[in-house]
Amino acid sequence: MQRDGPRIQTRRRSRDRLERRTAQVVGAAAFALAAVLPFLIWRRAIAVVAEEFRFELAYLVTGWTGYVLIALGLLFSLPVVLSIGRRPESRLYPRGRQAYAGWGAVLYVLGILLASQVAQIADGPADS
Repeated sequence: MQRDGPRIQTRRRSRDRLERRTAQVVGAAAFALAAVLPFLIWRRAIAVVAEEFRFELAYLVTGWTGYVLIALGLLFSLPVVLSIGRRPESRLYPRGRQAYAGWGAVLYVLGILLASQVAQIADGPADS
């Protein structure tokens, strides 16, 4: 019976290692997609806002807040993505991993919502 124990653990470890590697790749790909996609979708709105750049509080708050929130959401998500596949005992595993994930998701979604509104305003009034 003792011979079967290490074999099962060895198989489990190799299987877990493959799953961790897959999770790391999927996490990195999802993070890259989340970083690039909003700017690909709203490149015209970003160009319109950037064309009329000026240092006024109202302009900076209304024009760029959504994109800043997206960037902050990605920044909070970075430790979570980097810790995928690591054990909680690892020194590279963030202590507040769930808090980072929560803040990252909330800030990212709020940024997406604001950026979509800025894009609608940048398109101008709808012709009736």
